[in-house]
Amino acid sequence: MNDAGGTWTEERVELLKKLWAEGSSASQIAAQIGGVSRNAVIGKIHRLGLSGRGKTKTGAQQQPQRPRKPSGRTPSAPAPLPQPRAVAQIHALPQPLPPPVEEAEQEVAAEEVVVPMSERVTIMELREYMCRWPMGDPTKPEFRFCGNRSLTGLPYCNHHAQIAYQPIADRRRDRRLARA
Repeated sequence: MNDAGGTWTEERVELLKKLWAEGSSASQIAAQIGGVSRNAVIGKIHRLGLSGRGKTKTGAQQQPQRPRKPSGRTPSAPAPLPQPRAVAQIHALPQPLPPPVEEAEQEVAAEEVVVPMSERVTIMELREYMCRWPMGDPTKPEFRFCGNRSLTGLPYCNHHAQIAYQPIADRRRDRRLARA
């Protein structure tokens, strides 16, 4: 945008606002203004806060813009991670999940589930039907994978799938408890 054709003068910004309110597309606006790309028009529209339309070419009435609600997140907070596709599959399995237990009981239960060393496998022994849950320190020679029979379509056995794929409600509750 070093050349005079690519700078946003007040006249060009006013023309952009007018054309956007009339329902012109970003490509049409870029062609009419000249010297700017469709993406430059889209960027300017967002920087000006013009994401809503005044009226469309079909003659629809202008929708009043509602003020944005504060998101409650700090700007430096990471976006929530998308839920893995396999989570939907685990909920559809015929095996019911055990009822929720208290944290102290949960820690004991996790320690009780011990995979014998004879069932643990190295990366070279790992097969498609085996649980891929890592066990131990990957830098140590004793590092292995669980090796139990994995659930159909998932990389983990039933026990490790319950750890890996927690329902959204439980994760939100855990986050709220952590903040308190």
